[in-house]
Amino acid sequence: MSLIASATETVHALGAGPWQVGRSHECDYPASVTALPVCTRPRIDIAGDSREIDTRVKAQLRDAISVYEVFPDVLERLRPTHILTQTQCEVCAVSLKDVEAALGLSPALSPAVVPLHPNTLSDVWEDIRRVAAALGVPERGEGLVTSLEVRMDAVSRAARDRRSRPRVACLEWLEPLMAAGNWVPELVERAGGINVLGAAGHHSPWMEWEELVAADPDVIVLMPCGWDEERTRSELHWLSDRPAWPRLRAVKAGRVHAVDGNQYFNRPGPRLVESLEILARLFHPA
Repeated sequence: MSLIASATETVHALGAGPWQVGRSHECDYPASVTALPVCTRPRIDIAGDSREIDTRVKAQLRDAISVYEVFPDVLERLRPTHILTQTQCEVCAVSLKDVEAALGLSPALSPAVVPLHPNTLSDVWEDIRRVAAALGVPERGEGLVTSLEVRMDAVSRAARDRRSRPRVACLEWLEPLMAAGNWVPELVERAGGINVLGAAGHHSPWMEWEELVAADPDVIVLMPCGWDEERTRSELHWLSDRPAWPRLRAVKAGRVHAVDGNQYFNRPGPRLVESLEILARLFHPA
């Protein structure tokens, strides 16, 4: 059972998809997993805008209540031998704490819980190896990591051949503003850009509008956590309504890009290679 979307993608990339018996409400790739029983749900309404969702999440955490719920009855029915979860962020996805709380209500279950903790690209590769080892196919993990690294190296070599290296700001939330951290700064650098906000290996930081203005990047990439490109575009007003927005270098050059953060950049799994390819095309259109 995988309760994190990136781990579900990893399971299938390892050829172990037929072994998966349950999923989280966020697991939707590959499409075949949507037929599996859903084992989790968010405790907040996720239909609001950027500011409303932020307010709800912070209120939930302030009351020491998890953002997500794991269904003990579904766990008991499916009786998984392994549960994949994460400890990287309690806001982004079901966490180890959520899984432990559900298992505490089901004492008859004793699955192997495999928590993933990706902060950097190398952590993502280690998590792939960890999943493969837990499933008894360590050689598949090594093979998958090698193939992903080869593809990333090819993109990086092509990007290095370009003369220009644009200064890039990646935004993971729009109101309030949050710069993308963790593995995203590494993707920016590998794609031939210069990351100006957020730090590799560190959680995505909240930031003030003035910090974006001061950075004045050549390229702005909008990748809100959990949102696709269409929903991100619908929230662009949080930025474009600011008086200084039209004066930013990226805006004047027409180099503000909304991407599908949910399917790519926010998921620390195999499709980070596609995320790198997307950035490379945005930075170097030729």
